[in-house]
Amino acid sequence: MKKRDGDMNKSVTSIPILEMKNITKRFPGVLALSDVSLEILPGEVHILMGENGAGKSTLMKVLSGAYVCEEGEIFFNQKKMEKWSPSISQKNGIAMVYQEFNLVPYRTVIDNMFLGRELKKGMIFLEKKKMEEEVIKLLDSFGINLDIHSSVANLGVAQQQMVEIAKALLFDAKILVLDEPTAALTLNETKQLFRAIARLKSKGVAIIYISHRLEEIKQIGDRVSVLRDGKYIGTNMVDDVEVEDIVRMMVGREVSMMYTRNYCKHETTALKVENLNNSKLQNICFELKYGEILGFSGLVGAGRTELARAIFGLDNLFSGDIYIDGKKVEKWNATKAIENGIGYVSEDRKDEGLFLNLGVHHNTTISSLHMMFKNGLINLGKEKKCTSEFVDKLKIKTPKVTAKVQNLSGGNQQKVVVGKWLNTEPKILIFDEPTRGIDIGAKVEIHSLMDKLVNQGNAVIMISSDLPEVMGMSDRIMVMADGTIKKEFLPTAEPEELISCAMGE
Repeated sequence: MKKRDGDMNKSVTSIPILEMKNITKRFPGVLALSDVSLEILPGEVHILMGENGAGKSTLMKVLSGAYVCEEGEIFFNQKKMEKWSPSISQKNGIAMVYQEFNLVPYRTVIDNMFLGRELKKGMIFLEKKKMEEEVIKLLDSFGINLDIHSSVANLGVAQQQMVEIAKALLFDAKILVLDEPTAALTLNETKQLFRAIARLKSKGVAIIYISHRLEEIKQIGDRVSVLRDGKYIGTNMVDDVEVEDIVRMMVGREVSMMYTRNYCKHETTALKVENLNNSKLQNICFELKYGEILGFSGLVGAGRTELARAIFGLDNLFSGDIYIDGKKVEKWNATKAIENGIGYVSEDRKDEGLFLNLGVHHNTTISSLHMMFKNGLINLGKEKKCTSEFVDKLKIKTPKVTAKVQNLSGGNQQKVVVGKWLNTEPKILIFDEPTRGIDIGAKVEIHSLMDKLVNQGNAVIMISSDLPEVMGMSDRIMVMADGTIKKEFLPTAEPEELISCAMGE
């Protein structure tokens, strides 16, 4: 296992700063948390893990005061809190940094950090100089390098995350909750975040770190707690537990095959692209066979998503040709892509893949509505029956097929997106970051589905920033950098070869 960044045990004491005891939270028809307890020590990184829907977010919303629990107690610095609310939570130094940042994009870093809490002279005038000095002092103390006068919209994802963290620390956060903080970060940005976490630890800040990335546990964690189906399963010292044990605790069963592949012959060409060019792509050429998973690897910004969008007809091409089953398709666009049997599972399921305020049944059939019409009207019975089949087939956890997608866990939302495209009966499926932000159990199910698809004769393009996933699932791997394909690898290649190629070495 990798050694953790920094001296991760240096500031940890045995006296808890926070104790959540026997927390129970109910929603209509759902027991979200059942008798859950969690103990946090000052200066530790406490990893909180569990499958989507395990109760992690609900527990953190109870901690933030956003949810009121029906049963249970909260102790802060060993004092029982008789009342708990968002304002009391903030007053006690609990700060949340969610996956979706809570920033105003066209205001400066300083404006965002003091938003709603500006320092004033009297009732009107802002103490701009003092606010600037406080921000600079804070950023310097944690080694965070930012242009504080820049608009947040001009910052990268990692820098925006640092603004969120700094905003929390500006008002003396004692417990910092980070929800999937590395989901959209590059390798170097992740290292920068881990260095910042090490500094926070050295100053005694406790960090609750929610992640689905198993490799991060040993890198930065001190202790790890696991929830499953709204119940507390256990807490272990990171050094005393193996990753396999944590997975078993999370899913309640053995997950022996993370990457399911039953390789089959693939001889017939499904898709061929020649010399694709646009503002992001340069002379892209490759072939995709029926029965294979073609993996695309590379750093963020390499052009992988832009390639997927171009193949699906969402982004215009300056030049280049696309062939389906050996036949060149003229005037390529998204409609023709669908007509030619291509489906696209976007990396951004919430903004691009789903209508969150609509039901599972509407989302599942939205790309194949022509199949649902009868006498000029949508056949609601057929729509629900079709959706029920995909709910069973993909093991989508939903109380009913008409439930709003926004109320499902991330893994189940991803399955709805997959179901939407499977309902179009595609020959070729493009998966862009298919398992980002979903739990280990859902990952195994998505991988198994991809394997079944190619064994049934479909062709799959898989784009992933998860190198073990690319190497574990692909028949061939294309490494991209600067909008072009640098080299083709077999999955038997060394990981270092792919990384070096992606970095242009």
